[in-house]
Amino acid sequence: MDAAESMAEPDQPSPSETVSGLSERELDMLAFERQWWKYAGAKEQAIRERFSMSTTRYYQLLNRLLEKTEAMQADPMLVKRLRKTRAARQRNRAARRLGIDLS
Repeated sequence: MDAAESMAEPDQPSPSETVSGLSERELDMLAFERQWWKYAGAKEQAIRERFSMSTTRYYQLLNRLLEKTEAMQADPMLVKRLRKTRAARQRNRAARRLGIDLS
């Protein structure tokens, strides 16, 4: 084995990737969604403190994460619940725009 082959190591995951195919931050986001209610204060504040990002950016990344098959494999019940909640909110927004009362 020459020096180039020994340095390449293609089978090793990158430091930011885990065995599940999700990054540490993505796994942390799933863990946070699983137990966010345990944190004191508002969820928005906990997001800013834990992830150092705006809530808007957090939810953009979370929505992208929910579409990954790796996320479904990592925690199927949580991902299904979050997808269902997201779909309900989208329906409610669309209904409000059309002036329909879904209650």
